[in-house]
Amino acid sequence: MAILLALASAALYGAADFLGGFASKRAPVLSVLVLSQLVSVATVLVALCIFPPAVVHRADLAWGAVAGLVGGAGLVLFYAGLASGTMSVFAPITGVAAIAVPVLVGLVEGERPRPAPLAGIMLAAVAVCCVSIAIVPRGTDGRVSLRAAISGRELMTAILAGGAFGVFYVAIKHAAPAAGLWPLCAARGTSVVAFAVAAVATGRGLRAPRTVLPVIGWTGIVDMVANICFVLALARGMLSIVATLASLYPAATVVLARIVLRERLGPVQGIGLGVATIAVGLMSLG
Repeated sequence: MAILLALASAALYGAADFLGGFASKRAPVLSVLVLSQLVSVATVLVALCIFPPAVVHRADLAWGAVAGLVGGAGLVLFYAGLASGTMSVFAPITGVAAIAVPVLVGLVEGERPRPAPLAGIMLAAVAVCCVSIAIVPRGTDGRVSLRAAISGRELMTAILAGGAFGVFYVAIKHAAPAAGLWPLCAARGTSVVAFAVAAVATGRGLRAPRTVLPVIGWTGIVDMVANICFVLALARGMLSIVATLASLYPAATVVLARIVLRERLGPVQGIGLGVATIAVGLMSLG
C-alpha cells in the first residue's frame, strides 16, 4: 500500500507541477503560489473533516512549519524555472536532486543502504549531466555540437528546488504519524503567510487573469491531494523508499509537457532520463 500511495503522490505532484508551470507562464509566479496554496489550505481542511481525529503536538506543527517554509521556497524556484525553461528538462533535474536529500539524511540517522542504492546515487549525478545536454546542429554543414539544454543558472535553480523538496520530505517524515494531516495544514498555512508577506513587501499584487484562475485552483487541489497521499505512504513505509518513489513526479510532468506543449527531447537527454529511471530504481531497493 505504501508503494501505491507513493506512486500516486508522484503522479499527482507531476500533474500539479505541470499545471503550476503552465499557469506561471501566464500569471506572476507569486500570484500563482499564493492563490494555489490558499486552495490547498481549503482542501486540507476538508480532508481533516473526513479523516479520523488525530493527536497533534507542538513539535508536529513545528516540523510542518519548517516543511512549509522550505517547500514553499522550492516551489518559488520550481515555478520560476518551469516558466522560463523547458519543462521536460527542468523537472527531471529537480526530481534527482529531491532524491538525494532523504537518502543522505537516512545515512546520517543510521541507515546503511546496500550497494544498489549507493550505485543509484552515483548514477543520479550522471543523469543530471546527461539530461542537461542537447545535441544540436552547428552551421549548414550538418555537423552537430553539444550545448547546455538549460543555462547554468537554470541548472542550479533546478538543483536548489529539488533539494528544497527533499527537505520537505524529511521534515514531514519527522512529524509523528499520529498527527495525521495537521503537519500539512501547518505547512500550507506557514507558506501562505510567507508568500503574502513577500507580496506586500515587494509591492506586487496577487491578481491573475481570469482565464488562468481555474488552472491555479486545480494546481492547489492536486498538489494537496499529492501531499496527503505522501503522508499516508510515509505512515506505512520507509522514508528512503517513499521519498524516492514520490520523486518520480517529473515523469508525469514530462508526459504532459510532451502531449500538451509538444516539447521534444534530444537523444542525450533521453539517455539521461533513462539513467535517472535506473538510478531511482536502484535507490528504491534500499
